[in-house]
Amino acid sequence: MSVCDRSSGRAWWRGAIVLFWLLLPSTASYAHQDEPSGGVTIVSPPDGSYVSGPVVLQARMPAGATPRQVTFFADGRSVCTLVTPPFECAWDAGATIKEHVIRVTATLANGQRLAATARTKNAGYTETVDVEVVQVTTTVIDATGSFVQGLTRDKFRVREDGVAQKLTAFAGENIPLELVVAVDVSESMTDAMPTLKAAVKGFLGALRPADQVSLLAFNDNIFTLARRSTDPLVRLKAVDRLSPWGGTALYDAILTAIGTVGKQPGRRALVVFTDGEDQNSVATIRRVQTRLETSDATIYTIGLGRSVTNRALSTNLEQIASMSGGRSFIVDEVKELGRVFHEIVEELSHQYLLSYASSNEARDGSWRKIQVEVTDKSLRVRHRQGYRAPGGKRR
Repeated sequence: MSVCDRSSGRAWWRGAIVLFWLLLPSTASYAHQDEPSGGVTIVSPPDGSYVSGPVVLQARMPAGATPRQVTFFADGRSVCTLVTPPFECAWDAGATIKEHVIRVTATLANGQRLAATARTKNAGYTETVDVEVVQVTTTVIDATGSFVQGLTRDKFRVREDGVAQKLTAFAGENIPLELVVAVDVSESMTDAMPTLKAAVKGFLGALRPADQVSLLAFNDNIFTLARRSTDPLVRLKAVDRLSPWGGTALYDAILTAIGTVGKQPGRRALVVFTDGEDQNSVATIRRVQTRLETSDATIYTIGLGRSVTNRALSTNLEQIASMSGGRSFIVDEVKELGRVFHEIVEELSHQYLLSYASSNEARDGSWRKIQVEVTDKSLRVRHRQGYRAPGGKRR
């Protein structure tokens, strides 16, 4: 190739590059198209939240927007692409609570692009451990009965069988929650069902969008109406399906509810409502108590009807809740359910999650007693009583 040919070639490439840049939209124009005001919103996980394990990514489009395509990204990697609503997809955030960057992009029918970004948070204080970690969901109350917020990790002291333990993780806000609501729909609930449905809907509507909720109905059988849903509409439709008939298998329902929750880091809670004593369960109260020893789920029991006058039933409900660090409510009238569910929502919104690797490495199946205190001795702390160590003989 001659010098003239080489010069002409270089001139051609320079001209092509200039033309390429002239055809590109300006940076300001591109930014405006990609992220206009009032654009797409990431509903789940919310910005600044803590996530781990299976998570549902959700986005909400602006009013009147008709997206041709919606794509979710997690930490720079594409998770899914959707062309029809609902704009949500499953993603596994991993076993540890750490920072993630979630991004969603939407291409509208007119070619305009929308985008939004949310960042989840690190648990704050974490260490990597190779042994089994004990999770303790903790509620702190002051002298007036109000929930205490804003405590930091250094305010807590944890002991196992009297031996001080070192925290491996601590979180005091936006903690992942998996909730199972088990509702008695036996025939005796017929008259109370409309009020119960309204109370349960109010309860579920007050939860955060990112909270995973499973809804179980039980009589002499157990039915799963919604499993780990974060969609408010799915939750409410599941409540509408509640219909009373049959007997009561309370203990079987509690065992099923415990088995429904996952194992990812975060809070696990059960809300169990019944209006009568167990009539049809294969399981016994002792089997339920034994199962609770290996679960870190917090249980809230609500008794109505026979539980008000049947001391044995109310005692069983109180013991189940107390073992787990939860609360038991015995109510005289169905109209009180709204207040009770409101109290449970308040408590779920003001909890701390403590984790530690037990200094007792023996896998002997022994019962380990947990004690949690705060440095301010005027405050009261509620948490599960202990746990059954792995290994040993099953009872």
